[in-house]
Formats: sequence, structure tokens, C-alpha cells
Amino acid sequence: MSNKLKIAIIGCGGIAKGKHLPSLSKQKQVDIVAFCDIITERAQEAAEKYGTPEAKVYEDYRELLKDKAIDVVHVCTPNDTHAEISIAALEAGKHVMCEKPMAKTAADARRMVEAAKRTGKKLTIGYNNRFRADSRFMKQICQDGELGEIYYAKAHAIRRRAVPTWGVFLDEEKQGGGPLIDIGTHALDLTLWVMNNYEPKVVLGTAFHKLSSKENAANAWGPWDPKKFTVEDSAFGMIVMKNGATIVLESSWALNTLDVKEAKCTLSGTEGGADMEDGLRINGEKHSRLFTNKVQMDAKGVDFYDGKGENMQETEMRMWIDALLNDKDPVVTPEQACVVSEILEAIYESARTGKAVYFD
Repeated sequence: MSNKLKIAIIGCGGIAKGKHLPSLSKQKQVDIVAFCDIITERAQEAAEKYGTPEAKVYEDYRELLKDKAIDVVHVCTPNDTHAEISIAALEAGKHVMCEKPMAKTAADARRMVEAAKRTGKKLTIGYNNRFRADSRFMKQICQDGELGEIYYAKAHAIRRRAVPTWGVFLDEEKQGGGPLIDIGTHALDLTLWVMNNYEPKVVLGTAFHKLSSKENAANAWGPWDPKKFTVEDSAFGMIVMKNGATIVLESSWALNTLDVKEAKCTLSGTEGGADMEDGLRINGEKHSRLFTNKVQMDAKGVDFYDGKGENMQETEMRMWIDALLNDKDPVVTPEQACVVSEILEAIYESARTGKAVYFD
């Protein structure tokens, strides 16, 4: 009998094949024992490549959850099914990692938090950008108070022309939105986390459908079908926190700009600032002079160094498995991820109504 954690994958599409499965396969303390997808061939293919010899394949996740031997479930399905599957898995006694965003709606995200508390099982959300070296360094300097009180920040998720044209990305019904909920969610999560501020007061937002109607548009993944492009092509929000700190969130898949950056943040505090503009830069004032320091985030130029260790997805999986094995809180808590979903929903609501959305 193996004493490894037994993991099941629900949803064997791009995010499972590109992130979860390769990263989990490098963790020595786990076996991937079950694969589920509504397209059975996809699950079968994933099982053959990453599963144990006796790994099982399912078309219906409910059948998979009946297997009492499974310890952990990874939910890699479209946004509109995140809550339903995650809650069912928690209630079946499994720990859950759900891909970002937590859920299609804030109400569903809150239900997921409640289910984790009720069942006593661990729940985390796949915000892998927290596990980059520059993100972790920025978090540390904030914790150490080097920037003082952080009262202004920008969360960046700007692509010039990189609309994902596959899967259900352009389907508002399944996804709940476009670039804001897809990549804006990463930038917002990162910013709230490094600031350690999860108390929003008021949100004002706008969302645009300006470039989505263009035929034969230049795009990294080929032209999109304007008829199927039912989500926004860009969205922006101003978030004022209860302590007065202000965050500007910018997101786009298609925008006429050269100021392109994704899953990055800029911080301004009373003692200094930091950004991810060109690597990681810290700015401030010393002896009546302004300074900018660039932090070297790799070991290039060191003798006998043969490259990076693990990538951010591998770090994410390692720390998740460590939290399970040693009964620790995951790096991304469900309560934190829920606030991200609540703010994103408020931006969409404000964009729709033209009014600010106030939190209690």
C-alpha cells in the first residue's frame, strides 16, 4: 500500500495538461489515480501519460467522488462549474485545489468558503503568480515594512492583442467575463496579497466591447469570431479599501497600447515603492537623495549554476502538497480568493449600472 496522497483531476483540458499534471508529476509524495472529463478521450490520454498503472477514467465527476481512496481533487473545468464540483468534492471528504478564478459569481465563492469550513477540508485556488520569485520577494519587503504604509497600487493585466480563441474563453455564460475575470484576477490577487489588505469599501468600474467586433483582427492566436466574442475586451476598476488605500486594476485582451504587462503590480508606500516593470525595482529616498534599486532574481553569472530549479507552478504544487501533509493553511486561502471574486463582480456590476458599488 502506498502512503502517497492520491489525487484526482476533474477537467483534462488545457490548464490540466499545461499546468497541473506536469507540476504534480514532479511531486514525489503524490499519485495521480483518477481522471475525469466530459470528453472521455481527453481523460484517457491524460491517464496514460500521467496516471498510475491502475488509474481510473471517468466521464461523470460524481462517480469519481464516490471513490473513498481519493484524498485530493483538482478542479480544472470552466468557471461556471467551479463551485458545484468543488463543494461536492469537499462534501465527499476530499481536499480541493480549484483553478482560478474561484467561481463565476461571488455568491458561489462564498458557498465554497462555507463548504470548506463545514467539512474541515482544505481548499485553495490556483493563483500561481504568488509563487514567482519576484512576487515572493515583494511580499517579503512589504511584510518587513520596507515600503511603510502602502496606500496606492496598480494591478496590471494588459495584453495588446492576445485574445484566447479556444475553449470557452469568449463565452460569457460559462466564464462570467473576459480579461477581467481571466487575467485581471491574477493581478488583483497578487496586489491584495502583497499589500495584505482584504477589506474593500467601494468599487467603480468600466468594461468595454470596442475591438471585439473587428473581423480578421491581428491576434496572437489567430483572428476571433466577433459573433462568439460575448465577453468584454477590456475592463478597468478603481478599488478603495476601508483604510483609504486605492488600487487601480487594468485588464485587456485587446487594447491599442504599447504598455503591455500581465500579472504584475506597482506599489507606492510612505517609505518607498516597488514595481515589476523591469524585473523587480525598489525606489525610495535616502540621505535626501532618490534611489532606484533593481533586484537580481536569478543566479546568472554564477559558476557551475546550470539553470533554474522549479518554475512557479511546481512551487505552487509543492507548497500545496506540503500544506496537506503537514496540516498547514495553504498559501492561497479560500477567504482571500473570495474577496478577489467579490471585487471582480463589483467591477462588472459598476460597469453595467454606471454606479459605484459599496461593500458593507
